[in-house]
Amino acid sequence: MSTAAPTSSPDTSPLMSTQGCIAVLNAGSSSIKFALYEAGTDGPLLFRGQVEQIGLLPHLKVANAAGEIVAERNWTTGSLDHRGATAEILKLGRELLGARPVLAFGHRVVHGGTEFAAPVKVDAQVMAALSRLVPLAPLHQPHNLAPIAAIAEAAPHLPQIACFDAAFHRTQPVLAQEFALPRDLTAAGVRRYGFHGLSYDFIVTRLRETAPMLARARLIIAHLGNGASLCAVRDGRSLASTMGFTAVDGLMMGTRSGALDPGVLLYLMQERGLDAAAIEDLLYRKSGLLGVSGISSDMRTLRKSTAPEAAEAVALFVYRIVREIGSLAAAMGGVDGIVFTAGIGENDAATRADIAAGCGWLGVLLDEDRNRDGNGRISADNSRVSAWVVPTDEEQMIARYTRAALAS
Repeated sequence: MSTAAPTSSPDTSPLMSTQGCIAVLNAGSSSIKFALYEAGTDGPLLFRGQVEQIGLLPHLKVANAAGEIVAERNWTTGSLDHRGATAEILKLGRELLGARPVLAFGHRVVHGGTEFAAPVKVDAQVMAALSRLVPLAPLHQPHNLAPIAAIAEAAPHLPQIACFDAAFHRTQPVLAQEFALPRDLTAAGVRRYGFHGLSYDFIVTRLRETAPMLARARLIIAHLGNGASLCAVRDGRSLASTMGFTAVDGLMMGTRSGALDPGVLLYLMQERGLDAAAIEDLLYRKSGLLGVSGISSDMRTLRKSTAPEAAEAVALFVYRIVREIGSLAAAMGGVDGIVFTAGIGENDAATRADIAAGCGWLGVLLDEDRNRDGNGRISADNSRVSAWVVPTDEEQMIARYTRAALAS
């Protein structure tokens, strides 16, 4: 990627130039997804890639807009961290783009606390504020910030826009955001934030384009992947979410426990002698599908396994989702549609069928052929509550926010 400062004439904004690009980085706990888009309004995708297994055996793969692999690289050691992975992405980007400049970088940042409710240009003050939120999202926030720091060193003249996963949920009623704790703690920011907001925002945006009546209805969107959550959405606005103060709350996930009786934490401290670091490791990295099965955090692996522990993990995953769907339906006074998205939600027909069966009392009835295809509407024509599969695209949402931030 060219690091030359972008220039413009009085008649041509660099944002609208077809010669410039918007780069998006979506960093997770062990991966960085990235994408390059034309900078113009709703500019098309140019390249999309990912560095996986950071810290283990990193693997980088990049495809063009047609899905053709254009670059691939493996590392035989786990020495590559998120900053190093960012450097490799920048290097490869320069090769792919040639002289075409990157005008700005957009980033997914999980937590913006109470201070950041909309995308913001990152400067030293913003970076310091976001760093203070690391304890609220220890599995994500440090890795979200690492690429920002690396790019600030490599290309300090280029604007970087932080887009927040929790911002979508700021429309929730006050009661949906509060814990039953003393008011001074609530005032200090101990409240429900909700996450996966970029994904939910993209789904709502896509539905407004493809199914506007559904977008205005009472929806439960199920973002089901290694991280998993549900969101109650009415008229395109978040009303309640299963995730709360941190991204470990709510549903059972790949390695995260989900909702837990706080008394369990007291027991672990008082009777098992676990300190805060050990409890964090347990809840974030050793629980969920991995902890219950003792086999894997990957739903595909568990579905193939004949071990009873694998079946129990899958059943518990489904059970927790069905229970929370009932809770969110109550919060909205009913539900008109359920939308499945993310890795499991988009690709696992068996899990969708199990969830739908558990929601039969709500009026959900799947069409087997549609569910197997997993594209668009998957419910039967006579289903009282419609069910859908809508692929999410957080990177595209970040690109839209980044363009808007530059334009303003």
